[in-house]
Amino acid sequence: MSAADKIKNAAQDVAGKAKEAAGGAKDDDALRHEGQKDQAAADLKQRGEHVKDAFKD
Repeated sequence: MSAADKIKNAAQDVAGKAKEAAGGAKDDDALRHEGQKDQAAADLKQRGEHVKDAFKD
């Protein structure tokens, strides 16, 4: 996994956590779910990168 991909995935995860927290604070279920979706997408991308890395070696 390239460093740029790691940074992008981490940024998406952090942004998702922030959205989820903001949604919880504002009692906004849509924003909270959007944050959870962003976190799940970042996790999926990270897992895909790990699989690609496993096959490179």
